[in-house]
Amino acid sequence: MLAELEAQATRHETPCGTGRMVWRLWNPSGGAPVMLLHGGSGSWRHWVKQIPWLAAQRMVIAPDLPGLGESDDPPDPQDPATIAGVLVEGLKTLVPDTAAMDLVGFSFGAITSGHVARLLAPRLRSVTICGAGALGTPRSPTNLVKVRDKTGAEKVEAHRHNLASLMFADAEKIDALALEIQEINSKAARLRSRQFAPSGNLKDALAAAVGVPVNAVWGERDAVAWPNLHLRIDALKEARPDARVAVVPGAGHWVAYEAAAELDALLADWIAPNR
Repeated sequence: MLAELEAQATRHETPCGTGRMVWRLWNPSGGAPVMLLHGGSGSWRHWVKQIPWLAAQRMVIAPDLPGLGESDDPPDPQDPATIAGVLVEGLKTLVPDTAAMDLVGFSFGAITSGHVARLLAPRLRSVTICGAGALGTPRSPTNLVKVRDKTGAEKVEAHRHNLASLMFADAEKIDALALEIQEINSKAARLRSRQFAPSGNLKDALAAAVGVPVNAVWGERDAVAWPNLHLRIDALKEARPDARVAVVPGAGHWVAYEAAAELDALLADWIAPNR
């Protein structure tokens, strides 16, 4: 599935520090673009379940964030604001007019999307944050194990453990595709994005993104938010009282994969081109 989906995309490169940032576009003539920003230690593959149906109706832009996937490291300081600046500069060559664009970010991509929204406000159509931290609230600890020193079945089980600890609420939903994505993503990850999660980075950025509608979704059992998810929602509402918020029952952090149908229904409503 991954190879087929990647084959359907067009690949683009834009400057990133001393290297390049890699982007993938589906349905480039589809109009009303939507940009998907993946999570920490991830790549465009975090959105594997959303890209096909979104690309059937609109342009889809899914970059590898700087320091992750195929993209080179960002310039210093390597933080969400800097990365957002690299994104916005590259985006200018792909989508000259962002007025009709919707932005959706997951986890670290949600933090980055807040800064992109700040830079593009009020020209951005909407921003949707999924599993977001950096709202000035505690981050619950997760028990992760090292993977890179393992091989074979031991490595697969380490990936399964980490997905169950951080990304999924229901370990039975960890399938072969999720494990494949985790292996590809973790092998390429260099940027240490977790350091930004306890900050108020996203909260401040969204407060400054005046004129950009904000949507937010969390899984009810998001490992890094539970049992204090209400604190994240309250913090978001302090910054953006107008934000629309949804909680997906029983889902974990990677709601776009574990509860794809539920997220798809929310996105179909929140970012519909004719809304």
